[in-house]
Amino acid sequence: QVRPVQSGGGSVQAGGSLRLSCVASGYSDSNVCMAWFRQAPGKGRDGIAAIFTPTGHTYYTDSVKGRFTISQDSMPNTVYLQMADLTPEDTGMYYCAARPGCAESRLDPNTYGYLYWSQGTQVAVSS
Repeated sequence: QVRPVQSGGGSVQAGGSLRLSCVASGYSDSNVCMAWFRQAPGKGRDGIAAIFTPTGHTYYTDSVKGRFTISQDSMPNTVYLQMADLTPEDTGMYYCAARPGCAESRLDPNTYGYLYWSQGTQVAVSS
């Protein structure tokens, strides 16, 4: 499954938690970066977290640092986004993306393009 498949999301009240999951496969290159993006209503798509799967090195955008955690499973290219202390500003469509042939120095999802994208899932946080 070259295209990542994600699950999770839904609706939650402010202060609550949600977890997103993403699985990708079919890449011949094991140097894979995987990232989570968020698109708020009426806004562009922003990279919020990323992980370089060979080393576990992570990236977070400032708005989610300390609240969101990206992690990976023992299964190759399986990543999670644990979201805590959610606010209405976290509402939006969330996408998982992958980039084979990546490098730890090229992890930032807002600087380097990602190749394969999931279908997206909605997260709604009410006040």
